[in-house]
Amino acid sequence: MKAPCSRREAALAWAAFALLAAGLMAAFALAAAHTYRWGFPLDDAWIHQTYARNLARWGQWAYRPGQPSAGATAPLWVALMAVGQAVGVPPLWWSAVWGWLALTWLAWGGWCWWKRTLPARGGWWPWAVGLSLLGCWHMVWAALSGMETAWFALAMAALVVAGSEAARTRRGAWWVAVAVGGAVWLRPEALLAMPWLALAAWRGPEGEPPPARGAREAALALGFAVPFVAYLLFNEHIAGHFWPNTFYAKHAEYAALTARPLLERLARVTKPLAAGGAALFLPLAAGQSLVDGRAGRWGNLAAPGWAITHLLAYAWRLPVAYQHGRYVLPVLPVVVWLGWRGLASLWAWRGSRAAWVIGRGAVAATLAVQVAFLPLGAQAFAADTALIESEMVTVAQWLQTHAPSYTVVAAHDIGALGYFTTLPLVDMAGLVSPTVIPMVRDEQALRRFLDQQGAQVVVTFPDWYATLLQGRRPCYAPPQGWGPRLGSTHLTVYCWTQNCAILCP
Repeated sequence: MKAPCSRREAALAWAAFALLAAGLMAAFALAAAHTYRWGFPLDDAWIHQTYARNLARWGQWAYRPGQPSAGATAPLWVALMAVGQAVGVPPLWWSAVWGWLALTWLAWGGWCWWKRTLPARGGWWPWAVGLSLLGCWHMVWAALSGMETAWFALAMAALVVAGSEAARTRRGAWWVAVAVGGAVWLRPEALLAMPWLALAAWRGPEGEPPPARGAREAALALGFAVPFVAYLLFNEHIAGHFWPNTFYAKHAEYAALTARPLLERLARVTKPLAAGGAALFLPLAAGQSLVDGRAGRWGNLAAPGWAITHLLAYAWRLPVAYQHGRYVLPVLPVVVWLGWRGLASLWAWRGSRAAWVIGRGAVAATLAVQVAFLPLGAQAFAADTALIESEMVTVAQWLQTHAPSYTVVAAHDIGALGYFTTLPLVDMAGLVSPTVIPMVRDEQALRRFLDQQGAQVVVTFPDWYATLLQGRRPCYAPPQGWGPRLGSTHLTVYCWTQNCAILCP
């Protein structure tokens, strides 16, 4: 049987996607630099870097040296960032290199898998699939976010698309399960893929004896258990419970949203993905999944099954849509892959002249929409970065130079404050201060908690709390901050106590 492509062809494709990925990321970074300056579009990225720096310098899993905590959801990502901290590469550049690798491998992987599984649709089709995966502006944003999102998306796409085929042998099932357990160290919700991979593993060759199926399922379970149990024990050792603090803190903060109807919540978490080519890929992916189900291609259902389960899990537990839906972004590559399979089916439709037009028009429209949204994605990245750099990073740097070293600072977002200051911190969101989680939405209890912790300064956006800041003197807000431009307010430093020693301007 002829190989789908030569090594030389594969190497050239990788190089082409690598150059294109670098170009797209550079364009996004330049847009940010032109708008304000290049940085991270999320304060959470600085949380990872703070843990990474302390791990590299002190060998401690702690947000502040000597105070272990489980405030990082992605231990594997922190470990990768710690390597950059150890060798002295600036965090922006180090994380961008890893994001570039993820984006490149995502596009190249789509190209390779298409050539392997759909050789009848060769020619420009594999390139269109790879470019489409590369051209999702959400994924470019994720690659530059300083977060684990792009790598998690790559890992899950590989596991539920290619891994579902590999899991049909005992050895393959073992290694696929080990990989899923490893992905848990990037994001714990990777475990949601296991039921669908177990279904794929169960569907072996025709006439296969039941013991062979049982052996595959056992290999799948044992392979997953080793890294997964290690992850649970890691969190239990650090924080006294099996899940990271973020699991409890985020749910407590947004518990009110879970009272809404499930379908409303599902629409809420899915809506940000429609700002781009996904608006067209989603119905195509759904249609292709129905075709696979009716044809009995059960292995192909692992990908859509995992994507739906992931979306439902967030709709149930954390139905938020901020930051362009970053919690559900990992399903995008799967949706794009399935969407292109649906486009190939439309292209092959030979029913009439109208069918021919529909097939070609759908392909052209999909590519055109993706290209059109790339400049808008760059603008979104630039605005997000400007907000973090002009508000959160600026405030943190100001506090480091104006507040005495003993000043206890309480804040809802502690990423930039943790990285750019050495001041004692009280985390009002509960990521590294889990005792605050039960009262995160109770402002009276939160007020008492801050007094008990000896807070002297509170840093927050004024419109985030209804009564907490009443009677507290604002001390500083960045005059060039982008908060008001984006419909928010300035991040403000408040004196919490009367004897606040901060040097207010």
